[in-house]
Amino acid sequence: MESKSKNLVLGFVVLAVFLISGVKSWTGEIHGRVVCDVCADSSIGPEDHILEGAEVAVLCITKSGEVVNYQAFTNAKGIYTVAETMPESDRWNTCLARPISSFHDHCNHLGDRSTGIKFTYSRPSGHFHTVRPFVYQPSTAPSYC
Repeated sequence: MESKSKNLVLGFVVLAVFLISGVKSWTGEIHGRVVCDVCADSSIGPEDHILEGAEVAVLCITKSGEVVNYQAFTNAKGIYTVAETMPESDRWNTCLARPISSFHDHCNHLGDRSTGIKFTYSRPSGHFHTVRPFVYQPSTAPSYC
């Protein structure tokens, strides 16, 4: 509980610094899904399912040239999210999202087109960018495929 209170106080301090300094803040968000392509047919169908706990890395270069690296894990719905609030002058410019690993023994081979996705982040503050799904496949497809 004490840790949550410290984080809350720290958040208010950071917000106060932004407000007092007159720096306009910007908030961005990136999210996407990680899916198990059970039949390894490169299309998402009814037999496929999401992968909870899959690891994704997102690397962004800001307008000021700083490189920031994020790590995210998928939730129970197979969705990962990366979000950041920073000064408008330092906002994300270009990003690369790439899958790192699937901790599911039955579905841990990366699909052909899931090596990484580079994109320009041009969304206004408070909006998000959705990355196409990353796909893992089993080592052998089930017989019903």
